[in-house]
Amino acid sequence: MTLLEKTLSTLALALAIGGSALAQEYVKGEVVKVDAKQQKLTIKHGPLTNLDMPAMTMVFVVAEDGMIEKVKAGQAIEFTADRVNGRITVTDIK
Repeated sequence: MTLLEKTLSTLALALAIGGSALAQEYVKGEVVKVDAKQQKLTIKHGPLTNLDMPAMTMVFVVAEDGMIEKVKAGQAIEFTADRVNGRITVTDIK
């Protein structure tokens, strides 16, 4: 592999990693309801640009059971969401 090919490969990898990081931008929201039994959160949130969704209030499933225990109704959060197995899912909360 030539130096140019190695450089282009490295650049392509860096862009791919950077692009996926941008897709997982944190969004501000407020937890409206916690449904621990169904593992769902109702969140009033800002625009989800990676999902082309405007600001709204909607129900999300959570990617991991422990996420439900981190939040309570009325709490301000920042979170990421994505489509997982066809469902819009909270993938991280900070």
